[in-house]
Amino acid sequence: MPRAVLDMMDQRPIWAMPPWVPEEIRARLPREWELLVIDEATDGSGDGAARVSRAVLEVSAEADLYFGYGIPAELLEAAPGLRWVHSGAAGVGSSLTPSMLKRDVIFTNSAGIHAEPIAETVLAMILYFGRGLDLAVANQQKSIWDSDPYYMEGAPLTELSELTVGVLGFGGIGREVSLRVAGLGARVVALKRTSSPEDDQEFMAPAGQSMLAGRIEILSGEEGFRACLARSDVLVLAVPDTPKTRGIMDRDAFGRMKQGAVLINVARGKLIDEEALIEALDIGRLRGAALDVFQKEPLTGDHELWGHSKVLITPHVSAVSRGFWRRETDLILHNLECYLEDSPMKEWRNVVDKAAGY
Repeated sequence: MPRAVLDMMDQRPIWAMPPWVPEEIRARLPREWELLVIDEATDGSGDGAARVSRAVLEVSAEADLYFGYGIPAELLEAAPGLRWVHSGAAGVGSSLTPSMLKRDVIFTNSAGIHAEPIAETVLAMILYFGRGLDLAVANQQKSIWDSDPYYMEGAPLTELSELTVGVLGFGGIGREVSLRVAGLGARVVALKRTSSPEDDQEFMAPAGQSMLAGRIEILSGEEGFRACLARSDVLVLAVPDTPKTRGIMDRDAFGRMKQGAVLINVARGKLIDEEALIEALDIGRLRGAALDVFQKEPLTGDHELWGHSKVLITPHVSAVSRGFWRRETDLILHNLECYLEDSPMKEWRNVVDKAAGY
C-alpha cells in the first residue's frame, strides 16, 4: 500500500496544523493510499527540524512521500523508498545534506508561501523610518515632546512616491515586496539571478497599459547588484542563503550604498557582515536598518544591535500569519496532483535546485 507521512504539527500555536489540512490531503489521495498523520509537535522554525523522532523514522521507513519541516539526513537514510519529500520551511540549507544530494528524490520547499506577510512587514519597516516613527519611539522612551527632528533642515521624512526601493532577490518574497511598494508609488530596482525580457514582460508594458508599467526594473549580474546598491533609498534583502550570497553585504557593499539609505533584511542573517553594518550606521552612511534575521539566533542580550538608535529589531517573525495553512495546503495539493499524474517537472511548484542551493 503506498504511504504518505504528514509530519507538520508545528509546536508554535499560531502555526499548529488545523484538522482540515490532513482531511483535504486524504481526500485528494487515491483510495489505495495510506496517509499517516504525526500528532507529536515538531519544529517548523528556520529551515525546519534538524532531527525527527524514532517513531517518525519507523512509520516513514516504508513511505513514498514525506511532508515535514526540513528533511533530515537520518530520514532519507531510514526511508529508501521515498520519491518526493516536501518541507514546510522556505530555507533548505540544513536539508541539503550529502544524503539529499546523492538521492534521486524530488525535493520541494515552501519558498513564496510566506511572501505576503513578509512583504507587509517590509512595507511597515519602510514606513517606520520613512515617516519618522523611530523618532517618535525615541521621544516616547524619554517621555519628551520633541518635534524639532521633524522640522529641521534635512529631516529624514519621505513619501513612498519619492523612493527607489532596491530588492535583492526577485523570488516569491522579492516579487511581493516589489508589487506592494510599486503599487503605492515607489520605483523598484529588483535583482534576479538571471533576467530575460520574456520573464519580465508584465513590468515592461508601454506606459498607460499597467499601473506598474515603468515602476519595476529588473536587473541581473554583478553590474545589476552594484546598480541596486547605488540607486536605492531602501534596500531589501530577499535572497536565499547560499555560498554565493553569504556575506554579500560587506564593508564594500555598504560603501556603495546611497548616503542615508535604509537596509531591510527579512531573508537570512548570514547575508550581512554585522560589524560592517554597525560601522555604516555609526558613521551616518545609513539612515537605519530593520532586521528580522541575524547571523546567530536568538540575538544575545549583550549584542550591540539591541541598543542602537538606528536599528529596528524583530525576532525572526516577519512571516507570522494565520494565512499560512491555506497557501501551504494549496501548494501541497498542486504538487500532489502533479505527482499522481506523473506530470513533467516544469508543472510542479517550488522544486529545489539542489545544485544551486535553493
